[in-house]
Amino acid sequence: MPTLFRHPRIYTGDPASSYVTGLLVENDRISTVGADADLAAAHPTAEVVDLPGELVMPGMHDAHIHTAGVARALAAVDLRAVRSLEEALATVRDHVSGMPSGAWVFGGRWDSNKWAVPVQPTAHDLDSVSGDHPVALSSIDGHTLWANTAALRAAGIDASWTDPPGGMAVRDAAGNPTGILRETAQDAIEELEAESSDLRAPLLAAQEHLLSVGLTAVTDLNGEDARAAYLSIKAAGELKIRVVKGIPMDALQRAIAEGRRTGDGDDWFRVGPLKLFSDGALGSRTAHLSRPYADKPDNLGMAVMTHTELYDAARSAVDAGIAVATHAIGDRANHVVLDVYEKLRRDTGTTLALSIEHTQFLQPGDVARLRALGVTASMQPTHCTSDIALVEALLSEHDLVGYGWRSVLDSGAALAFGSDAPVEEANPFHGIHAAITRQRGDGTPAGGFQPAERISVKEAIAAYATGPAVLTGTADARGTLTAGKLADFIAVDTDITSPAVFADEPLRIREAQVLQSVVGGETRWQRS
Repeated sequence: MPTLFRHPRIYTGDPASSYVTGLLVENDRISTVGADADLAAAHPTAEVVDLPGELVMPGMHDAHIHTAGVARALAAVDLRAVRSLEEALATVRDHVSGMPSGAWVFGGRWDSNKWAVPVQPTAHDLDSVSGDHPVALSSIDGHTLWANTAALRAAGIDASWTDPPGGMAVRDAAGNPTGILRETAQDAIEELEAESSDLRAPLLAAQEHLLSVGLTAVTDLNGEDARAAYLSIKAAGELKIRVVKGIPMDALQRAIAEGRRTGDGDDWFRVGPLKLFSDGALGSRTAHLSRPYADKPDNLGMAVMTHTELYDAARSAVDAGIAVATHAIGDRANHVVLDVYEKLRRDTGTTLALSIEHTQFLQPGDVARLRALGVTASMQPTHCTSDIALVEALLSEHDLVGYGWRSVLDSGAALAFGSDAPVEEANPFHGIHAAITRQRGDGTPAGGFQPAERISVKEAIAAYATGPAVLTGTADARGTLTAGKLADFIAVDTDITSPAVFADEPLRIREAQVLQSVVGGETRWQRS
């Protein structure tokens, strides 16, 4: 029996019929959209469901998220709010006090750039509060790990340990690791983290959180352990969000041997792209730049993979039918990735999706190359507002397009939004607010940071809905509330599309609350 979902203001995301009052759903898809009275008259036996709130809109798709990280972070020590090393250590001390002896401690999301005294922490600092617990705490950008001595010892990281390609352990004058691991040097401890916990239960809890903020689909860029957990959840009939699962570099050969191809799967779980890394992160001063950092004139950042390494990995993937998503933040890194993609398109003729993850800083001439090469800019709006102070301090003299959503759209290139959670909050309304105001959650700076790059509310919604759908090859089934599409939508307590809301109280967009999340025509989450 069909179901008629009614609401006075349903935003479809389709310019041809932007607002309707009724969605007729049969099985898990929208069969008809229009006036609810007309749909009710045409389908008198339909079950009627009145949706709450001020607006119904398409479910959001986070185009770049680490859901295993989100799952672990929900139960891990959280250092985002601390503003000093002493406060961080006190938080760790409190956290470990209730844990079983010897248990690993993960989490973190610390940002020493925001500490009153921005010191680089050490293993010795953690040793003073961690007791017999191995502790490994990721930085807010995920590119640096702060570990105590027990964690370093468990991973075999000592003075004789050799730095891996694309990473390094910070060392003291005697060559001993200080407890700070950058880029791929984190892998040894992250492997222990993956082995230390079963992800199934944490991911079930995480999907409830994601639904509660309006996400009905994700492109997950965690590892094979997350893939296995999701497949187990799906087999048990407990998957409530749609998952596009990326392939980490270290699993590429396994994926090829198993015959995985991007797009394989079904509406609930499908194969995504290979994830590569070109550089590091701005806060860690490892984003690869063409000009030095203002505070370190001899530092251009770090190339995690060379042009040749990127091309060879991408070519292996494309030859096997696997799309490619490459992390690039610095302008030099983005330029190199575009060079690699240009060669890849030329050599193979591939039409597979190619994306640059983050695309934070572009040389002005490279904006048009995105469109010319059919490369999607997969971006995270709240990175911009989190990084305002860093950009002003480190890159103010650089001639770059920074977080250039307006420039990307005006060039005709494709744009997809995500959060990079747990680096940032997964909440897409935070991202929409950042995209349209270029302001932090407290409304600063007045007028927005580099306001010429702001976009409209509807463009931001499209970047969270149709953009990821196009990128993942699911645009025939997702992204808008139109006939034939999957019935994935959310009811929100605020009409974020109202011009009056944006003009008078833009922070209401950031603070919007999801009241109900429907996926496949079924209510999967509802605010109590």
